[in-house]
Amino acid sequence: MRTDIQGLRAIAVGMVVLYHLRHSFMPGGFAGVDVFFVISGFLITTHLVQRVPTSSGDLFAFWGRRIRRLLPASLVVLAVTLVAVRLFAPATQWTTSALDARAAALYVVNWALARQAVDYLAKENDPTAFQHFWSLSVEEQFYFFWPILIAVVALLARRAQVRQRTALVVALGAVAALSFAYSVQQTASDPSAAYFVTPTRVWELAAGGLLALWTTRAAAGTARPGGDVLRAVGSWVGLGLLAFTAAAYSGATPFPSWQAGVPVLGAVLLILTAPAAGDRATPGPLLALRPVQWLGDVSYSVYLWHWPLVVVGGYVLDREFRLADLAVILAATLVLAYLTERYVERPFRHPRAASFPRATYAAAAAAMAVVVGLATMQVSAAANADEAARNDLQQAIAQGGPCFGAAALDDDADCQAVPFDEVVPAPALAATDKSAAYREVGGKDCWSYTPTFPSRRCGFGPRPDDAERSIALVGNSHAGHWLPALQPLAREHNWHVDTFLASQCALSDVLQKFETRAHAGACRDWVDRTVEAVIDRDVDLVVMSNRVSVGALDHTFAESLPLYAAGYRTVLERFRAAGIPVLVLRDTPAPRDLVPTCIAENEDDYAACDGTRARWLPADPVTDAVAGLPDGGSPVELVDLTDHICEADVCHAVTGGVVTYFDGSHLTATFAHTLAPYLDPLLVRLLR
Repeated sequence: MRTDIQGLRAIAVGMVVLYHLRHSFMPGGFAGVDVFFVISGFLITTHLVQRVPTSSGDLFAFWGRRIRRLLPASLVVLAVTLVAVRLFAPATQWTTSALDARAAALYVVNWALARQAVDYLAKENDPTAFQHFWSLSVEEQFYFFWPILIAVVALLARRAQVRQRTALVVALGAVAALSFAYSVQQTASDPSAAYFVTPTRVWELAAGGLLALWTTRAAAGTARPGGDVLRAVGSWVGLGLLAFTAAAYSGATPFPSWQAGVPVLGAVLLILTAPAAGDRATPGPLLALRPVQWLGDVSYSVYLWHWPLVVVGGYVLDREFRLADLAVILAATLVLAYLTERYVERPFRHPRAASFPRATYAAAAAAMAVVVGLATMQVSAAANADEAARNDLQQAIAQGGPCFGAAALDDDADCQAVPFDEVVPAPALAATDKSAAYREVGGKDCWSYTPTFPSRRCGFGPRPDDAERSIALVGNSHAGHWLPALQPLAREHNWHVDTFLASQCALSDVLQKFETRAHAGACRDWVDRTVEAVIDRDVDLVVMSNRVSVGALDHTFAESLPLYAAGYRTVLERFRAAGIPVLVLRDTPAPRDLVPTCIAENEDDYAACDGTRARWLPADPVTDAVAGLPDGGSPVELVDLTDHICEADVCHAVTGGVVTYFDGSHLTATFAHTLAPYLDPLLVRLLR
């Protein structure tokens, strides 16, 4: 075993662990994953070119070795973590954690995370204890198709009478170039998803593969690396590039894109120069230190255990980690990693384990089925609990009463605090208690999403031709959470409601700060198209509400508020010019913390999740926009229903026995439903 590669593994896992323990320790430590990719690409390709697969038996033998090397430890960690999440995590985390665990067991969790990354609401969720499996999923997918690629290229080279190594260099180089180009393009256009998907990362593994072709050629005597001085300089430069990445990169660095080339080049240089333990002019003696080598030996298990301990530890302690907490988590990680490497990984690496290839696949399938089954059982149990909670919710809504939901805040109300077991929806169900705009209508939900913000309209209530009046609900997600208040009124008064909703993009004529300028432009285009679409439908009333969650492009948040106000004014004046009255709903208070999770963690004292009105109520530039409109034209009315959501000084996580928010800012559908009586007279008056 090369001491330099084991040392490089230790550096990589150390970067990742320190980053996850506390970002400030090593803000660019996430790039340790990219170092692992280079190492994996190098070692796997070295093995494959030394014995190119020529039959299905060779391929299955290769995959069998990968299974024995990787699956036992990963499946043990998945199973133990699933149980720990069930024991220590709040109920709001059980379903999402189990779904991630199932995807991780099948090594596709990176694609699941990529889908979540473009979901504005999913971004507000706490990360599960299984999200670090995304990089292992990328590697497993690489291990599946890479030997097939090499086998096919070698076969074609033989038939075309081309040198096998030349053909492999061309093929692997082409894959690396295409993947690199795709990584740059996707990171620029859709950075959140680009971080997780396999095609943006293959070039890093391919870089290790091309390095393997070079070093095996050098070992054969047909090429020679540089002299001792050049190799010493190269090894220190490689180590310096990794140190630079760890210190200078951060979560704000566009990644992977070309920026990933810095840690990739650093890893390539260290492997290429192969600093030896006895070479004092290189980092070899440092990498060969016994503690470093030990950490490299257990690096895989360290990577598996550290993140579940961070996440579950957060559930147990329920506070920000102190240095002592981080030291305990680090120590527990190292102990568990040692035990896992000694008693799980090592036995499956024994040569005798390779004597039973069919047993390898059978055992892997059985173990994977157990983990997938455990996750599925947890999802099913959560679904059953949700069904029972849904029945309780329907009964509570049917009973209603003068102390149910927003009514408990009426001036003449005399209501008592509701015990936790009578609160509806139950916290786990509250996290999914969203408006009908989130359900599929015509095969998809009612939202326009980044990066392109395509137009999307949904209709609710009677058919437009049969309705007495038509309403357009417009804005971002803070317009969408008002839909449950509009729907019962639409049924009562025979109104039709059309929704024109975007995720995060506010209906203001201003360039808003998204991940890229292209996203900002797409949001602004959606605003323009939406105003035109509403005017073209000749609706009787526009109901508009928005949350300003990002600043204007190239401005601070404080500088952005007047720009948003001007943008709102432009939109409102266009509606007025078309003769459409507008009801503007001031933005609702936002706790920012995940309310259902907080309630689940504080059952006996869920009032601990309350907050002050001054802290929760956001600035809403639409108030200035409405105030600045000239007199005349169709009416534009600004309505503030905060008094029906909060008391004079306090906003509650549970109001009148109803969970107020399904996340850190959006009203639950149930609570929004209880606000309908306060909207009713306003809508009726404007629709006359």
